[in-house]
Amino acid sequence: MNIAKRLRAAAAGALLAPAAVALAAGQAHAAVKAADTAASATTLAQVRSAIGADTGTAATLTGKGVGVALIDTGVASVPGLPAAQIVNGPDLSFESQAANLRYLDTYGHGTHMAGIIVGNDTATGTKGIAPGVKLTSLKIGTSTGAVDVSQMIAAIDWVVAHRNDDAANPIRVLNLSYGSGGSGQSWTDPLQFAVEKAWQAGIVVVAAAGNNGNAAGTLTNPAVNDWIVAVGATATNGTTATTDDTLATFTNLASTTTAGVAGQVDLLAPGTSIASLRVPGSNVDNLYPSARVGETLFKGSGTSQATAVVTAAAALVLQAKPAATPNQVKDWLVKGATALGTGTAKTLGLATLNVNGALARTGTTVTAPALQLSSGTGSLQGSRGTSSLTLDGVKLTGERTIWGSFNGAQWAKSTTPSWSGGSWLGYQIAGNDWTGTSWASRTWASATWAAAPWAGSAAAGWSDPAWSGRTWSGRTWSAGTWSGRTWSSDGWAGGTWS
Repeated sequence: MNIAKRLRAAAAGALLAPAAVALAAGQAHAAVKAADTAASATTLAQVRSAIGADTGTAATLTGKGVGVALIDTGVASVPGLPAAQIVNGPDLSFESQAANLRYLDTYGHGTHMAGIIVGNDTATGTKGIAPGVKLTSLKIGTSTGAVDVSQMIAAIDWVVAHRNDDAANPIRVLNLSYGSGGSGQSWTDPLQFAVEKAWQAGIVVVAAAGNNGNAAGTLTNPAVNDWIVAVGATATNGTTATTDDTLATFTNLASTTTAGVAGQVDLLAPGTSIASLRVPGSNVDNLYPSARVGETLFKGSGTSQATAVVTAAAALVLQAKPAATPNQVKDWLVKGATALGTGTAKTLGLATLNVNGALARTGTTVTAPALQLSSGTGSLQGSRGTSSLTLDGVKLTGERTIWGSFNGAQWAKSTTPSWSGGSWLGYQIAGNDWTGTSWASRTWASATWAAAPWAGSAAAGWSDPAWSGRTWSGRTWSAGTWSGRTWSSDGWAGGTWS
């Protein structure tokens, strides 16, 4: 199956965004999502009202002084993304090896998330929930969604290492609208170890629960980790009041009906038919023209969108309480939320985001949870699970990153940073400093990958011939399609762009 066909098959399953799942599960869920695709657009102004961010103390906050890291498919310089507030961290995607694609969002997903968080489109009046934050984008996904869990781990490690590079806007929140198909043991899983290290470093990690449906039985990895904030989605049902909000049927839930169970959703937020920034000519823009809202916006549904909303809300809380710890922010957000009054959500005690409710709790004492930490010494393949990346039909499996071998025990127990300049675990995968150039206010330099791919010869390199000729004009991608012939992945399937 070529990449274009693979993407269409996955997208038909109504998976929104970097949630990595098996195709069969996604296809079976298509009927459940049909109602969502027919919904009218939910504007960010409506989202702001629904989460109580347009009244009281919350209305005075913008997230100014707070840095947010977005590990996704990159961002494009579309109208509505202010360059002065965008930073490009290293591009760790396969497309980093093509100068015309580096840092830029060829998929269309990362820009959609960035718009929810920091967007400011004066032409349409579309404004993100935290328009004052400094957003650092780390690109790991390509136009077809190809990504391996090792790229995610490397990106998280980089965020931890460079969280204080901007003293005026230290990175305090990490948005992971991503989930692998892995089911590694929580007490040894490398991906969960990575997010826990970020948490311990003072970064609030917000992760998407997944879009396989309420009967999924588990959350995606790393949202299943109990330390971080696992986010599910609500349908606002066309109003800004929370009284009629309902649990989105595509949200992953754990298999128990007991409230407070390990690995259950922590918080809900609006995530259906969210109108955010569009990347003209990107993969999802070409595949789903009916999702366009005017010339600059695009509709999308999923726990990815809900995650971006919660990320922005965490930034607002941290602006108000800059000394807050991740445990405090999570406690305030979760306990300040508004309970949903019907159905499964009521049974589980699930609640939807209320920013003023969280701010009202900032004077309360928070006890650190008694949770076990991951040792990180488990299998990388366990973290990867069903999210299999292939190159020319050869799967990347076992204890290997895309750049070479991986020794989880050595990585987790090392007393030295995993990043040194542009080298991660000894592999030179990025430049050594903030010396790159792009449209953003600051950009980390690039590097040519020297290691051979896991399949094929070193001479073949990392570039895909299908990428040639694709250029960003500053307003749109020039290519008509994004089908490729080399890279493919079962994970990070596209989604409900309704």
